[in-house]
Amino acid sequence: MAETSIDRRRFLVGAAAVGAGVYVAGNLTGTFTGAGATANATGVGTEGYGDLVPDPNGLLDLPEGFTYSVVTHAGEHAMEGGATSPSDPDAAGYFPASGPLGSLSGALGSLGDLVGAGGGFLILNHEIGGSEPHVVPVTEGITFDDQAGGGCTVIAVDSRGARRSQYVGVAGTVNNCAGGVTPWGTWLTCEETELRAGGRSLAGKTASVDHGWVFEVSPDPALNRAQATVPLKFLGRFAHEAVAVHPTTGVIYLTEDAGSPNGHVYRWTPPAGFRPGTGSLAELARSEGGDTAGTFEMMRCVSGGTHVPDLSVATTVGTTYQVEWVDVPGRDRLAETTSIRKQSYADRGTRSRKLEGAWWKEGAYVVASFARMGDGSAAEHDGQVWRIAPDGASITLYSIFGRNPDPSVELADGGSFDGPDNITVSPHGGVVISEDGSGIQHVVGVDERGRAYPIARNRVSNSEFAGPVFNEDGSVMFVSIQGDGYTFAVTGPWARLAGSAGAGTGSLGSAGLGA
Repeated sequence: MAETSIDRRRFLVGAAAVGAGVYVAGNLTGTFTGAGATANATGVGTEGYGDLVPDPNGLLDLPEGFTYSVVTHAGEHAMEGGATSPSDPDAAGYFPASGPLGSLSGALGSLGDLVGAGGGFLILNHEIGGSEPHVVPVTEGITFDDQAGGGCTVIAVDSRGARRSQYVGVAGTVNNCAGGVTPWGTWLTCEETELRAGGRSLAGKTASVDHGWVFEVSPDPALNRAQATVPLKFLGRFAHEAVAVHPTTGVIYLTEDAGSPNGHVYRWTPPAGFRPGTGSLAELARSEGGDTAGTFEMMRCVSGGTHVPDLSVATTVGTTYQVEWVDVPGRDRLAETTSIRKQSYADRGTRSRKLEGAWWKEGAYVVASFARMGDGSAAEHDGQVWRIAPDGASITLYSIFGRNPDPSVELADGGSFDGPDNITVSPHGGVVISEDGSGIQHVVGVDERGRAYPIARNRVSNSEFAGPVFNEDGSVMFVSIQGDGYTFAVTGPWARLAGSAGAGTGSLGSAGLGA
């Protein structure tokens, strides 16, 4: 996800002019009211959970009253089978054992018994595709390509986020960056690559098959043996970032993190008669004509009947575009030689630089990390968050991170936010975003009044945060520092945000599965 060549970007708060601050819609219905739209400067430290307290252990700064534990650390903690936890943890999904998993059992015994009351499973991507020291180990029955080192691990955790076990969910994939949860309790993990067979997959290794797919991973090891290595080719071959799944229709929205030219937002609509659920995607992929099953389209935004070619031109929160969906005829075979975004019809869609995280909550949230004129964007910003309406017919700008006119100026502690990446909806109100920007890295919250505030700060390095997600009752937030290989469980007075900021009962609601 990270791009080390980009210049220092900051998240400005309190500026009056569009393009010099962050602006956040006051609700998620598409209705914009200025009174709830501006994150003010006093939001740093005085809103949210308060100032961040330096960690004496030099890992993770948190607000007063919050604590963390290390769930897993790359190269240090042993997994089932003896290998150590892999490098580069990225996006993650959380799955309560009390949900669809409650009746499942696998090689490790009853999954519910493994984690105890209130526990669950964190499925963790590992964005491995180069010289990382700790790869996802080749594992019999769940390895797609034994020449690749990426994949997912499953971490069984108790109600406080303590690690009970860690095991491989899928191995042999490349650059598992983001993904998304399904309403039936699985994780769609995405390969952010277009690596062809014969290309370099790891140091001294070359890929044995083409990559650039989406795979479905379950906390249940038995189910993974039946589906985790089946590439869902009907979801296209491109540099996948994240997905958001409609809980009733099974429609899947997908983001593309690519440049030269910039990428698209896609939508997959299941074929007639398809019933989403456990095992259904792999079954469809294996069926006759499965590679092109369903309808695969790219987003085309329209304003007043005029095509909007680039999302970066939107600068005002509440900006709404009508959406048309353009058929993508070359999603699989043609994409083996010509990327979808480079095919002849691709300019009919609407592009965006650095399309990153996605999350479903009464619509699909989609993050654009930044835009620069030099990368082909039509305008510049340091991040946008969009919300696609549940019916897919419109898209509304929920927030925008303005470009800092002087990147050399340090703002007040906690105010130099930039480069939004993974996103989740908080059960305590608002959204939570991990930074993948320049300089100091934070986990950032934005409450429903539009006030931005720090939740955590990386004290180890300038590596990006990744994969913020809450457990079922909202008492634990899991988050990783990718380059340093840490995954944390953060606990504390989360409900204090609702009490002090008035954000806990607004329209964002809960981030639970299937909401």
